[in-house]
Amino acid sequence: MPSNETVLTQARAALSQVPYQGRQLHPAIHLRLSDGALILEGEVGSIVDKTRAAAHVRRVDGVSAVIDHLRVTDGAVPVGDGALRDAVCERLLNAIDFRNCRICAHVKGHVEPVREAVGERSGWIEVAASGGVVTLRGNVISLSHMRLAGVLAWWSGGCRCVINEIVVAPAETDRDDEVTEALQLVLETDPFVDASRIRVRTEGRVVTLDGYVTNEGTRRQAERDAWYVQGVEDVVNRITLQS
Repeated sequence: MPSNETVLTQARAALSQVPYQGRQLHPAIHLRLSDGALILEGEVGSIVDKTRAAAHVRRVDGVSAVIDHLRVTDGAVPVGDGALRDAVCERLLNAIDFRNCRICAHVKGHVEPVREAVGERSGWIEVAASGGVVTLRGNVISLSHMRLAGVLAWWSGGCRCVINEIVVAPAETDRDDEVTEALQLVLETDPFVDASRIRVRTEGRVVTLDGYVTNEGTRRQAERDAWYVQGVEDVVNRITLQS
């Protein structure tokens, strides 16, 4: 087993190889180890940089897990904790896939119900926000629902990081096809994307998008949605433009 210093040295070397896309060519990322888990802290320019950084260090020998606390600084206007928390809650309330979930907000150390479950209860989600970081807790019925909740948080204005601690009950085995299913659900939820025109394939945590759209903005939005999905390590965008 390599020493902690060796692991950190190799992790720093791995980060230097990341093809960063944000404003900073080499962002300041701080690393520390805790019981074999490598914790990433600092700021990066985009969700692409955040995902790629975590994926690169995950392959380092001696790293048992990666805890990604990197924050995205993409130029978005900062919002207050309450406004961000409320925005995430609103997205969950409006998502048809969470219509049977109990939604709660963590406000000043207290949990306040926002909506009780409608019909047959299918889990609960608690939303907290601090300094642009959204934390989600609770339990839902599938990995796709867990991942969708995380993407809805990312879609909320002012969100810089999502810590998704939602558990799935009963537990499911996570595989590539679970990532594909989650992204398809995300694309169907995104009002700016026609999911029927896009095909999704996942292999080794790398998502490939195929199909066609009518403009570049939609093409980029579909790719951005893929980067937001928890568990994705890279995205290949083969979507073409068609008038």
